[in-house]
Amino acid sequence: MWRYAAWMPLLPDEAPVTLGEGATPLLRADALARAIGVRTVWIKEEGLNPTGSFKARGMSAAVTRARALNVPGMVVPTAGNAGAALAAYGAAAGIPVRVYAPTETPPAILTTIRVFGAELITVSGHIGDAGRAAREFAAQQRWFDVSTLREPYRIEGKTTMGLEIAEQLGWRLPGAIIYPTGGGTGLIGMWKAFHELLAAGWIDSETTLPRMISAQAAGCAPIVRAFHAGEERATPWSDPKTHASGLRVPAALGDRLILRALRESHGDAEAAEEDEIRAGAVDITRHTGVDASPEGGCALAVCRRLVASGRLSRDAEIVLFNTGAGASYRT
Repeated sequence: MWRYAAWMPLLPDEAPVTLGEGATPLLRADALARAIGVRTVWIKEEGLNPTGSFKARGMSAAVTRARALNVPGMVVPTAGNAGAALAAYGAAAGIPVRVYAPTETPPAILTTIRVFGAELITVSGHIGDAGRAAREFAAQQRWFDVSTLREPYRIEGKTTMGLEIAEQLGWRLPGAIIYPTGGGTGLIGMWKAFHELLAAGWIDSETTLPRMISAQAAGCAPIVRAFHAGEERATPWSDPKTHASGLRVPAALGDRLILRALRESHGDAEAAEEDEIRAGAVDITRHTGVDASPEGGCALAVCRRLVASGRLSRDAEIVLFNTGAGASYRT
């Protein structure tokens, strides 16, 4: 992703902390498009990033800045993948890392965090409970808090997903992007990137920006609920439940920015049931060869719902995000 260094928060002559993140493939999935009944489907395969998820992009940018600031250590709450990514990039930078994760986090991801040498603290509850513990530790020890949107750099790494889609499509944009939304930084980052591309003249000023569509699990859908209620902020979801751990985020700090992007783009938001999410992951894997995560399965399930209800045109060109590797969720 650092081929876009001029777009990134990087000091002159500074070397980023990188493990080769970014440049993930945009795979045309014609068999999947036929199964859904739409013109074109692309899979943005973020599971091929280091540590198996899109979180590598944001952590590369954040740890680069943390190293430049000579922080004594870094701490993060996680639903799983962010913790694994921070552990890896912290190891690469030589900076101590502490990760707080719910006890229900997939075991394979917890093992990855430990393998990279981070101190792992598991907590009862959800990522909000982990977040409170992480913030308390960061304040006491004066460590760099790398929580979602509590520092400005992770979001800059996520903008590169939007830059890549535009470049991979020949400096044009798709009709719709369906993004599995927990904390939502990927959606926020891409919407930011598209406006920056317009301002820089890298895409034509007449280009219609994609409809941004938030996909959530029915057991934890605060953005979906707020979007359809016409709210500017999302009320925290009580008792969040879903096997898609990256979507088990009851209160996204960036809720206002997510909802703004959905409305500005004339987008949408929809939730899928657990059986639909599981079926969606299987369908992506068997139609495309992509090892889909539950979050990717949710994106497909929401796509099916929107096409069936007429909220998404059958003539649309759609990018579905598979945000992580399915292998990370298997025991």
